Amino acid sequence: MDPEIKTWTVTEPYLNIHCGLGEAPYYEAETNTLRFVDIKKKQLHTVDLAAGPASLKTLQLDMPVGVTADIEGVDPREKILVGGKSGIYILERKTGKYELLKRFHDTTEQDERLRSNDGAVDPQGRFWIGVMNDFWVGSPKAEGALFRFDSDLTRNTIQTSLTIPNGVGWSRDQKTLYFVHSSERRIIAYDYSPSDGALTNPRTFWQNTGSGEPDGFKMDTGGYIWQAIYGESRVLRISPEGKVVGQITYPTKAITCPVFVGTELWVTSASDEEGGEFGGAVFKVDVGIGGLNDFKFKLEKGVKDL
Repeated sequence: MDPEIKTWTVTEPYLNIHCGLGEAPYYEAETNTLRFVDIKKKQLHTVDLAAGPASLKTLQLDMPVGVTADIEGVDPREKILVGGKSGIYILERKTGKYELLKRFHDTTEQDERLRSNDGAVDPQGRFWIGVMNDFWVGSPKAEGALFRFDSDLTRNTIQTSLTIPNGVGWSRDQKTLYFVHSSERRIIAYDYSPSDGALTNPRTFWQNTGSGEPDGFKMDTGGYIWQAIYGESRVLRISPEGKVVGQITYPTKAITCPVFVGTELWVTSASDEEGGEFGGAVFKVDVGIGGLNDFKFKLEKGVKDL
């Protein structure tokens, strides 16, 4: 390991919950609650961070949810936005009922083969989300896509023929969008237009040369990316210049996605053949810096009453 790279080592989980595919950790600052999904088991988990691990609650759903987001002006304890099986939905937290807002595709023929994966809300309140093959298809094919849903629920197809579209995020100055295409093992950077969400000038920001695949990421307040590497038991801190300057190692291989809670970095993971006793657990470690705030989906008034 390069001596200039700062390292952290995590040896024990915060929650040894054995998720099939733990993903999309999201910190609700108003309630000091962490929520995250298990895509394979079709579950939404929440834990009160003041009360500790024993406060874990699980909402069983009947479809896979890949990612969640808060909605501007809506209490997240009541309703949140989720990326689900066939599109984006409003989920009622107390009942588990959900309502489709907009489909990924205009016909149902692709629905069975696809599901949502990672995504994020941009600084203007638009929801970006990737879709990929559902688990039963087997190894993912190039049938995935990246979409952007505007506040009036207009669906914009950003890119097609993707295999595993993953993390989405914005630079500190909001001039660059970063997008992870896991199967290519790279983070792609685009020039980002705040006014209309247009992307130009695609280039490889960072390429993983190891055996694992970059998964979800979050930006810290210094403009550095904290990138989970699925299959390599680690999260990397990558500078705005694309250089690895930090590494967190974990006692399980399939690290999926991070989120900041204050100066702590929390991550989800997945159970796999080499996951060991902590596969699918949730971990945390204090890294001494906080993250950029998540943005909330701005649903245009009159489009849908909540």
